[in-house]
Amino acid sequence: MTVAENLARVRERIAAAARRAGRDPSLVRLVAVTKGVDADGVQSCLAAGVHSCGENRVQEWLAKRSLLPAGVEWHLIGTVQLNKVKYLDDTACLIHSLDRLELARALDGRFRKLGREVRVLVQVNVSGEKSKHGLSPSEVEPFLREVAPLTAVKVEGLMTMAPAGPGTAARQVFRALRELSCRIPEMATLSMGMSDDFEVAVEEGANLVRIGRAIFAPGSS
Repeated sequence: MTVAENLARVRERIAAAARRAGRDPSLVRLVAVTKGVDADGVQSCLAAGVHSCGENRVQEWLAKRSLLPAGVEWHLIGTVQLNKVKYLDDTACLIHSLDRLELARALDGRFRKLGREVRVLVQVNVSGEKSKHGLSPSEVEPFLREVAPLTAVKVEGLMTMAPAGPGTAARQVFRALRELSCRIPEMATLSMGMSDDFEVAVEEGANLVRIGRAIFAPGSS
C-alpha cells in the first residue's frame, strides 16, 4: 500500500474509534511521525493532506526542515536535550516532552530572546516504566506550579506513552491521563496513542495521536 492509502486507512480507523466513543472525529488531530523517513517520504505524506509532522530528534528535524516546504507544522515528540534548545525557533509548533524544570527554564530563556512563546506538553510516565521519560502523575501539578512563572513557556496539555502489550494496559494508562487532565485547568491537549494503540487512545479521549509506522511502512493496514 502507498503512503496515501495507509493514511486513508488510518483516518478511517481514527474516525471509527471516535464514533465508538461518541466523539466528533474532526476533533482528533493526526501527527505523522517522520522519524527515519526521508524527505521524499514526508513529501508523499504532505501531498496526501497531512501537514503536521513529528520528529524525535532536533538534529533530524533541522535537516529535514531545510529540504521541505515552509508551512509544515513540526512537532518535537522526543526528549529535547539542553544543548539542542539553542536551535529551536517558532517553526517548532509544539514540544511534547517537557519533563523537567531545567528544560523548562532553558526553553523560557531561548524563547524570551526570540520574543515568542513556546507551546509545550508535559510528558507523564503513567505506567511508571523505568525505560520511559516523564513525570509521575503525582508530580504533575507541583511541576506546573513551578513552571507557571516562566512567561515564554505555554503548557497546553499532557502527553504519555503506553506500555507495549495487551490493549487493556494501554487503555488503563490513557484513561488515567485523561482523568488527570480533567483535574487540571487548561489542559486542552491530550497527546497519546501511536501505531499500535491509537484507536484505544481515541476511545479514551486523545485529541492528538502520533502515528508513524502505520502510515509509512509498506503494506501497513
